[in-house]
Amino acid sequence: MLGTSGVTARDVVAVAREGARVELGTGALEALAAARAVVDALAAKPDPVYGVSTGFGALATRHIGQDLRAQLQRNIVRSHAAGMGPRVEREVVRALMFLRLKTLASGHTGVRPEVARTMADVLNAGITPVVHEYGSLGCSGDLAPLSHCALALMGEGEAEGPDGAVRPAGELLAEHGIAPVELREKEGLALLNGTDGMLGMLVLALADLGRLYTSADITAALTLEALLGSQGVLAPELHAVRPHPGQAASAANMLRVLAGSGLTGHFQEDEAPRVQDAYSVRCAPQVAGAGRDTLGHAATVAERELAAAVDNPVVLADGRVESNGNFHGAPVAYVLDFLAIAAADLASIAERRTDRLLDKNRSHGLPAFLADDPGVDSGLMIAQYTQAALVSELKRLANPASVDSIPSSAMQEDHVSMGWSAARKLRTAVDNLTRVVAVELYAATRAIELRTGPGSGLTAAPASTAVIEALRTAGARGAGPDRFLAPDLAAADAFVRSGALVGAVEPVTGPLA
Repeated sequence: MLGTSGVTARDVVAVAREGARVELGTGALEALAAARAVVDALAAKPDPVYGVSTGFGALATRHIGQDLRAQLQRNIVRSHAAGMGPRVEREVVRALMFLRLKTLASGHTGVRPEVARTMADVLNAGITPVVHEYGSLGCSGDLAPLSHCALALMGEGEAEGPDGAVRPAGELLAEHGIAPVELREKEGLALLNGTDGMLGMLVLALADLGRLYTSADITAALTLEALLGSQGVLAPELHAVRPHPGQAASAANMLRVLAGSGLTGHFQEDEAPRVQDAYSVRCAPQVAGAGRDTLGHAATVAERELAAAVDNPVVLADGRVESNGNFHGAPVAYVLDFLAIAAADLASIAERRTDRLLDKNRSHGLPAFLADDPGVDSGLMIAQYTQAALVSELKRLANPASVDSIPSSAMQEDHVSMGWSAARKLRTAVDNLTRVVAVELYAATRAIELRTGPGSGLTAAPASTAVIEALRTAGARGAGPDRFLAPDLAAADAFVRSGALVGAVEPVTGPLA
């Protein structure tokens, strides 16, 4: 139920991924009508008002007569729907549309209630406009992506129906009894001018990364256990003297996963006794914790943006209609880039732990590459290659987009955020991080199985045993002679991506952070 005060991240995920229905509350409809009355009054006056009776961007100097204003609003949508490249994912487009509708419902844009109702109807019908990868500079909003959505509201362009087939948008609207909108003053501009695409992708990434950071704590704990490491470094009192909340949360997660382990603590008793574990093991809470705190900062930015009404010009409560720069994507772009950096570093430390498990000179008694018969079998040698390739790609994706700017609109829009680009590369980074964590999971579970085999006298932590059993049931097979490995890695990837890894652990450990 949309009101005037914004939405939550959970609302965005529900609409984007779960198909939740959207309704406009009474307060939103009243605010829409009141703001529209302001725009209608201004439209009736001879004085030019940006977005109401002028052109746009560098063409804002031309006053547009009443006979051409409907055409003006149609034209801005048609001309700005200039995206190119592959289609953007359905969940991203739904998030984008829902967030634009959230701003319309605020009563600060000046569109008529029927425009907002049509957008809600399109979402509820499962109609998803075709939006392309390229076209947004992250300033003046995500212009091209939003324009493709607005074009569908007009009954033009292409859209995906509930059955997944792409067809003319007009046909889909007609099938669902939705009348195309006929835009009036300011409405075309109001449908295009927001950070909704980059914000939607930020919210979805935060949901995924929250699960991934918990998953990475679990796999780090499994690796520590497989390497006979020390869990003493996870003691709460150690993390209290450096009071970063994310670090404490990660250490606590690892400690809970390792409870009852018969493997940890042997690090000074094996053939290569250690005073302390390597950084990739010992510093896991510090690295993952820093990423967790970065997630917290990004979530704060997202919450502020979710409460915002981003448009230009904006209708204020006192009846003024003012131009502004709130559409600039810098606040969102910065945290999108920051998250890509954190994701790359989390992947990097996970890959180092995997490599340690596979190296017989550093794994403290495990066979080379966790192979059944090293030399005859290669074991997980190339699984680590794949992981390393993913990490290398993640490092490239960590190069920030937000430090770039390229002028547009005849130098009127001479500094842009590139926030959409930051969001697109973050989506790839999240996908790759999931795969990296899955490879560590697969290696660590195999190592624990080898460590606790018949005659070893050693037992894994109950949480680790639960993970191994669930992962094997999910199709990622255990130790043994070489076989076609890609299906096992795909099963491990799906296990992490779906949340099944966390789901396997928490019945033993209780809820993890």
